[in-house]
Amino acid sequence: MTIDFTKTDNGLVPVIIQDATTKTVLMLGYMNQEAFKQTETSGKVTFYSRSKQRLWTKGEESGNFLQVVSIKNDCDKDTLLIQVNPQGPTCHTGSDTCWNEENTSDYGFITELENVIEQRKLQSQKITEEKDTSYVSSLFKKGMNKIAQKVGEEAVEVVIEAKDNNDDLFLNESADLLFHYLILLQAKDYKITDVVRILKSRV
Repeated sequence: MTIDFTKTDNGLVPVIIQDATTKTVLMLGYMNQEAFKQTETSGKVTFYSRSKQRLWTKGEESGNFLQVVSIKNDCDKDTLLIQVNPQGPTCHTGSDTCWNEENTSDYGFITELENVIEQRKLQSQKITEEKDTSYVSSLFKKGMNKIAQKVGEEAVEVVIEAKDNNDDLFLNESADLLFHYLILLQAKDYKITDVVRILKSRV
């Protein structure tokens, strides 16, 4: 791997640290050539600390090491992306990331949808005089049997449409099935990440 350490006067290149599993960006640091070599040799991310003016292995005091999974160079050969398995919180404040975010898997729109379902679930548990017009909230109020029944109904619809030639109906029924399955997961106090974890264990 060719890295251009000559583009800055101090010979440092920026290094983006990303969790190899969740894909969450954990922190930004800097490396000189010596720090990079030590990182490659040890398998633990070592930076050049601009404040301490020396090499600094993340976790050397806290034990929260960053175990290297992969190292990638950008197109200009002057910025590194290192994917890691973090051994504990990354930030010195104790936060998972240096942006004070939780290091959890994010499935994009699916995660957003799960968050909405979670809000509706909490809403269904509140005693209020206001009329609740949310379909999801009303489904939670009807209980586990109704939710499970809906998943079964949508699954049957998917099977029926899979045997026909109307792709639009098949995709719409598939969306309905996934939506109600996400509701069922939360009714059982789980989320899609719990299912993904099991699938990964089978690979």
